[in-house]
Amino acid sequence: MVMDKTGLSKIRKSIIQVAAKSGEGHIPSSFSILDLLWVLYDRVMKIYPHDPRNQERDRFVLSKGHASLGLYAVLADKGFFPVAELDGFCSIDSRLGGHPDCNKVPGVEVSCGSLGHGFPMAVGMAWGLKIANNPARVFALVGDGECNEGTIWESALLAVHQKLTHLTCIVDFNHSTDRALLLGDLVDKFRSFGWDARGIDGHDHEAIYDALSAPATDKPRAIIAETIKGYGCKPMENNPEWHHKSPKPEEVDALLAQTI
Repeated sequence: MVMDKTGLSKIRKSIIQVAAKSGEGHIPSSFSILDLLWVLYDRVMKIYPHDPRNQERDRFVLSKGHASLGLYAVLADKGFFPVAELDGFCSIDSRLGGHPDCNKVPGVEVSCGSLGHGFPMAVGMAWGLKIANNPARVFALVGDGECNEGTIWESALLAVHQKLTHLTCIVDFNHSTDRALLLGDLVDKFRSFGWDARGIDGHDHEAIYDALSAPATDKPRAIIAETIKGYGCKPMENNPEWHHKSPKPEEVDALLAQTI
């Protein structure tokens, strides 16, 4: 099913409400990847919500683990766990923490926290699947800030050397790191490391689908997705103030009214 704007708007608004209730969560980071996640889980990946460890499943690794609310919202919508659980996000008795825990949350493949760790695990996962002759695909989503980490580029070199053609790295290029370090042309950078790389609009569902479903080549694939941090909520878009800020009760209604 291709979700319409009303459906995604409902998910964005639920994320705002959950974050407001919990006093936790990185809302803008979750919003910048929401379109990417939706297309992946709805149209690209082979998933088994009622059998999350099915060996034929495609794997997804959220390397930028602080955007957990975006992943949780999509997993819940797809039936990995009840949508009602989102309401308990970050409460003491909830399995939905600020960073995903693969030992607690159905559909979460690896526990990610520190930036730069998830992508190397995805490379190892893809390598293991290749050794086992398992054709399942591995998708890893990293943030542009993570691309400052040496582990990203060490792993990129290893993936090419091992010919991990069923591995895709998606870069959430929301330019949040620009104030600290300009990354330049990430498409060219990945190509220089031997990857099949292309740039897309990270909020255009058809562009996302075309890039992620294209036939495999003899190289691992990198998708550089140009996104807007906080996309869909005007006061949060490209506003560093909201990076790890939860709405106050009196702010919620106004934010919801400005969320598409």
